[in-house]
Amino acid sequence: MLSQDQITLEITTSGQGLYEVTEPIQSWVNQTGLERGQLTIFVRHTSASLTIQENADPDVRFDLETFFGQLVQENPSLYRHTCEGPDDMPAHIKSALTDVSLTIPVSNGRAVLGTWQGIYLFEHRRAPHHRKVTLHLIGE
Repeated sequence: MLSQDQITLEITTSGQGLYEVTEPIQSWVNQTGLERGQLTIFVRHTSASLTIQENADPDVRFDLETFFGQLVQENPSLYRHTCEGPDDMPAHIKSALTDVSLTIPVSNGRAVLGTWQGIYLFEHRRAPHHRKVTLHLIGE
């Protein structure tokens, strides 16, 4: 019989960067008691995003942050939307280029990830934020 559960996690960031959230997500999935199903993860913001990336070598995160910083410049002369600071519109663009939701299968009470994969909140703003990430699991 199918069942479902949902929770919202609050992730505190200290500025731009990739914040691994795999462990609290895996812990919650396990606590639901559901053995298999589908997990949806959704970030409730327009200036942060989600991604699955390598969690073994921190150089991967550094290179991603550097690449996105070069790809989307914090130059107010490039944008009309500047009222929330020079990093806001670039944050919206970075979020549009990545994902605001992820869908991950669940098996044996755990989100199915590859050996070197981790789930990350990608904070695109320079200031600290409290980000809300909603998890929804449907399964049995």
